Amino acid sequence: MGTNEEIKEMVKQKYAGIALQEKDTNASSCCGAGGCSTEVYNIMSEEYDALEGYAKDADLGLGCGLPTNFARIKKGDTVVDLGSGAGNDCFIARAETGAGGRVIGIDFTEAMIEKAKRNASELGYQNVEFRQGDIEQIPMTANTADVVVSNCVMNLVPDKPKAFAEVARILKPGGHFSISDIVLIGELPEKIKSAAEMYAGCVASAIQKVDYLNIIKEAGFKNIALQKEKVITVPDDILKNYLNEAEIEQYKNSETQIYSITVYAEKGAACCAPNTGCC
Repeated sequence: MGTNEEIKEMVKQKYAGIALQEKDTNASSCCGAGGCSTEVYNIMSEEYDALEGYAKDADLGLGCGLPTNFARIKKGDTVVDLGSGAGNDCFIARAETGAGGRVIGIDFTEAMIEKAKRNASELGYQNVEFRQGDIEQIPMTANTADVVVSNCVMNLVPDKPKAFAEVARILKPGGHFSISDIVLIGELPEKIKSAAEMYAGCVASAIQKVDYLNIIKEAGFKNIALQKEKVITVPDDILKNYLNEAEIEQYKNSETQIYSITVYAEKGAACCAPNTGCC
């Protein structure tokens, strides 16, 4: 698949192109829930339009869950969305945190940042901002966020332990995250794992579920819990781009499963005093 920097550049170019399209354009080119599905990056998306704060122009159909809906955001919270895209989760988070809160979107694709800023400006939101940056080096000071959310983005980061360490760094003591992502149980066919499009589409980039949860634990998070889990089925018209009929049948008959999960975890509270054993 290439070096970490090559992977990042490939993902950046892919999502820059998506940023220049509207959701309806994506759907009409076989990316939506109906009809053919020759693009993989939004076969997993869920409907946001019933949630308060939803902005149609900010919804590109790129997620794999509804993390903001599970994030336990309170009025006045500072919320950070990693991989914020056109701003969809940020605007829903703003509805939860209220005018007295603060929402910060982080995305490393310049075109997405520009699109999100336009959307925020058109909506007149003064407490939502967007910053270009790498999730492996989040452009924020430590102990800033009450809540972190992310929707089908962490699996695209080559160094996932570093990314989750960054989440721990920016969260306040006692803060928490809700993150939706794609994970695996079993092994994907090599032709899928080596396909750039399937990596950018969050399938080939997915790691084993147990490894994903262990990375979160190793980063020091507590009270880790699955808030939602569902099986993702890759349609045949996508699989046939990489596998022949026999290989598709073999894959379907295997025990390999692709899951969308929404994970919750908390950063430990600050110690009350050194050597007291309170942490």
